[in-house]
Amino acid sequence: MSQRILIKNVRIVNDHAITHGSVAVAGEKIEAVLGNTAADGQAYDRVIEGKGRYLLPGIIDDQVHFREPGLTHKGDLYTESKAAVAGGITSFMEMPNTNPQAVTQQLLEEKYTLAQSKSLANYSFYMGVTNDNVEEVLKTDPKKICGIKIFMGASTGNMLVDNRQTLNILFRDSPALIATHCEDEGTIRENTADIRHRYGEAPPFSVHPLIRSAEACYRSSSLAAELAAKHSSRLHILHLSTKKELELFSNRIPSSEKNITAEACIHHLRFDDTDYDKKQWRIKWNPAIKRAQDREALFEAVLNNTIDVIATDHAPHTLQEKQNSYFKAPSGGPMVQHALPVMLEFYRQGKIDLPKIVEKMCHTPADIFNVDKRGYIREGYWADLVVLEEQPQTVTTENIHYKCGWSPLEGDTLHFHPALTMINGNVVYEQGLFYEHMKGKRLLFNR
Repeated sequence: MSQRILIKNVRIVNDHAITHGSVAVAGEKIEAVLGNTAADGQAYDRVIEGKGRYLLPGIIDDQVHFREPGLTHKGDLYTESKAAVAGGITSFMEMPNTNPQAVTQQLLEEKYTLAQSKSLANYSFYMGVTNDNVEEVLKTDPKKICGIKIFMGASTGNMLVDNRQTLNILFRDSPALIATHCEDEGTIRENTADIRHRYGEAPPFSVHPLIRSAEACYRSSSLAAELAAKHSSRLHILHLSTKKELELFSNRIPSSEKNITAEACIHHLRFDDTDYDKKQWRIKWNPAIKRAQDREALFEAVLNNTIDVIATDHAPHTLQEKQNSYFKAPSGGPMVQHALPVMLEFYRQGKIDLPKIVEKMCHTPADIFNVDKRGYIREGYWADLVVLEEQPQTVTTENIHYKCGWSPLEGDTLHFHPALTMINGNVVYEQGLFYEHMKGKRLLFNR
């Protein structure tokens, strides 16, 4: 017999509003959204008191690197999904640049098999693209995977796709949404040579946005947008980092009706180039964190719906790997545990309201990826829910759940945190404790 749970007397943030009421869960699904109706707690196996708390749909993170298979010294599907759940992320979409890379249908399915037994959160995996695996990509079932990932910029192994004929075929014939990492490799090489000439092999980390420059980003993003317009492709450009790129996108129609959508990541909204002197390798990401003007423009684009989604690009490396000179330190850092709390700091500062955060982190990812029955608090939807409470906590190595054991936010005090995370009707995380008997489910897509 399935369990029935009532979350009562809570402020529900959903469908662009905040209402007061209760939500009933039966088994894996939301049974009812009761509004202000008094619910009989005796009819439920468990009643969760929501007074003074907020209830959100589970966060859907459309860009993570959980490092499994092959790179599990950095993180894995269990450890990083555990950190995600503690941060209110109930579903993730993971990238193909693992080892081996997910560039065949068999290798892709092997990642799903791993996740089935290891991931605490719901999961999907992108199909990876190379210059010579187009036939494999075109076999992809769009109902079973989140999308096709194209690295139109430097990547690991042979995943840089720079063959114009290959790109045209993919943009013309892709069976699913195309997600792109956009940085122009030629521009990056020229900038790198210039920096090496000026600084040698140990430049300051502040050169990162000079090497992976705004020009490099725009050249690649504009090419992706051009190809998408030419072929009427469904394109999603990941981790925008510059003000100039925003001119490629529209805010005149709802996100769900756009052919070309855009994502911003937490680190590009939180940091700017004045932070390199203090944070150094901790904020070395690709694309680079850039000027304050870029950060401010990106935030405004979130508010005015030019940018459609907020995600993490969670990409852990070990401290041993990161604590290196500039050219030796890899790019990327962990963020899934702290993404929602960082956005809630912006809410505390009056920069964004709660319904907008939920729109960008829950509703719109579900809409533009056509995720089946997730991303909203609605009757009949999967019961992926997050109960938030205000309880200040300083980020330290003692309360970090990432396998890599560090965060670029160490020392920051974050005031809101998930008190409880429910996935498919199961309480998976509550007040610092994890309940791991049930694993997440494979995401399905209405395409």
